[in-house]
Amino acid sequence: MPAYNVKHITRYSYGNPVVECANQIKLYPINDGFQNVLRHKITITKNPNVEVFTDFFGNQVGVFTIVEPLSELQIVSEAEVVTHEIQLPEIESPADKQWGLLREACERLPYIDFLQKEHLEEEENIKSFIHSLYDEQRTPFENARIFSEYIFKNFEYKKGVTSVETSVDEIWRLKAGVCQDFAHFLLWILRYIGIPARYVSGYICPKDHEFRGEGATHAWVEAYVPDYGWVGLDPTNNCIASDRHIRLAVGRNFSDCTPVKGTYKGSSDHVLEVSVSIYNKKEVAEAGDVVANPIFAYRSSNLTDTSLKEKKNSYRYYMEQQQQQQ
Repeated sequence: MPAYNVKHITRYSYGNPVVECANQIKLYPINDGFQNVLRHKITITKNPNVEVFTDFFGNQVGVFTIVEPLSELQIVSEAEVVTHEIQLPEIESPADKQWGLLREACERLPYIDFLQKEHLEEEENIKSFIHSLYDEQRTPFENARIFSEYIFKNFEYKKGVTSVETSVDEIWRLKAGVCQDFAHFLLWILRYIGIPARYVSGYICPKDHEFRGEGATHAWVEAYVPDYGWVGLDPTNNCIASDRHIRLAVGRNFSDCTPVKGTYKGSSDHVLEVSVSIYNKKEVAEAGDVVANPIFAYRSSNLTDTSLKEKKNSYRYYMEQQQQQQ
């Protein structure tokens, strides 16, 4: 049961003071039977009151507003999390029974929300590819692992070719991308074959540098397996999400899990810096606290197009750039 210390810093520096800064944060690690949050603290510039509620998907969400002029906004999330190794499903019931249970689940909440998929331009081509690998004689879990492995082996992990706005169609055409692209593509596949699947945002913890995305925010998929529950599949690393993965939020897609988003009144001229430090508790005790350098810094200046402002001012753009730098 490893224990990790996570420090996640988000800092906005504005060219001129801004006002009425309203924000939503999903920076609260999930606390359940697979990971235990021993300690968690959120520190925000000017110490505003943060109202915390649980959203439709079970995530903790914080909202706050700073009305007075603000030249810099810093949000610091510090957590100590113990993770537990995941036991792989060992289900004795035959494949046809499990597929039958999934068909029943498709008509119930919450699973129905994790079966919705968008229409694709490349839908027929993608369906043909799916049918070339899908085998109804295999269990849902076995099929899910095969598709996750296929993405790992056949899609190039390449930075800078996609963004958080990249569609499943484009991911299929490129056969390349980063963790959130692979997660979105696997989501579509699993939902098409009738397996409820949800997007997961979180962190992947460093050890021997064998994983892509170590020490930073990460994305993967959880598939619903009958008689077991939700199991995490990480197509970026061809593994089951286990005690090296820390979950922050789950949802239908990235937009349901965005760590920080908000609005303000004032100039669009700003700098966004984000840093994530993840350390094993024992190593921290021996080496002392370490301050992380920003893993991403972005400057926005004098944007005039409204749609561009929305993209550049959001945490979504950070996610795009951060994934490109991993």
